[in-house]
Amino acid sequence: MSKLLQPILVLCLFFAPLAHAEEPLRPYVLVDSVEGSLDEQLEGMRDTLEKSDFEIVGEYRPYSGTAVLAITHPALLEAASTREFGAYAAVLRMGLSQVGEEVQRSYANPTYWGQAFQVGPLDAVSAALNDLLGEGKPFGSKKGLSAKKLASYRYMMMMPKFKDHDQLGSFSSHAKALSTVRGNLGNNVDKLTEVFEVAVPGTEEVLFGVAIGSGDGNDRDVMATTDTGELKHSAHLPYALLVSGNNVYALAGKFRIALAFPDLGMGTFMKISGAPGAIRESLGSLTHTPGPQ
Repeated sequence: MSKLLQPILVLCLFFAPLAHAEEPLRPYVLVDSVEGSLDEQLEGMRDTLEKSDFEIVGEYRPYSGTAVLAITHPALLEAASTREFGAYAAVLRMGLSQVGEEVQRSYANPTYWGQAFQVGPLDAVSAALNDLLGEGKPFGSKKGLSAKKLASYRYMMMMPKFKDHDQLGSFSSHAKALSTVRGNLGNNVDKLTEVFEVAVPGTEEVLFGVAIGSGDGNDRDVMATTDTGELKHSAHLPYALLVSGNNVYALAGKFRIALAFPDLGMGTFMKISGAPGAIRESLGSLTHTPGPQ
């Protein structure tokens, strides 16, 4: 090798891993789009997951032609246990959407959401999904976002970040907080339905997935306005409520929706301007008790 080429090779070797590390991230991964019915593909995905280290913790159909599976994994729970509010990352969503004669199968990108929820890239989870389902196609943002940007993400100036999540209620004990939320979900308060409940081992954090069936923040209407692209963002749902210690939280709607639709234009965002507040109000109703807390 000539002396002239040696420095060039060294520079290429040095910058190659940096370029890979800064590869733009997108919120979802498309597994495939296959002919068949939603019921058939849902059953097939269940069978595949049940033979793996992933655990199905919940399932629901937010509207016609769409199904969501909520899953967890030992590596997700381990990452969630490493920091306060890490439980937001304890559950991954998988979406199945009937589009014409085909069903799109996708999941929330662990690397994207792990960085946004500040628990790291979740490489082990991505590797497990690749081994199970094959290497998919990331989608959900034209340019994508860097890991650095995701770690402090907000839609625009003055909008909330991850740390600006809403405190919905405070109780005398962790047990009281849990019993109140469970009781209200059991009573279908404000047409809110439990999709999943996952406790993070070694912590006092429990994550609930909640289907929202009424109000300006209901799943069907918000997605009808925002999820209009060719590839569906079904794995955005459901919203989550977190019991951490004696307190109950939820991610700010303006953060959570924007994170799921990072390319959403301001015009479209304004069409659902009532949704973030309505989602907060709906989830907040799960902390209400008839007497003193």
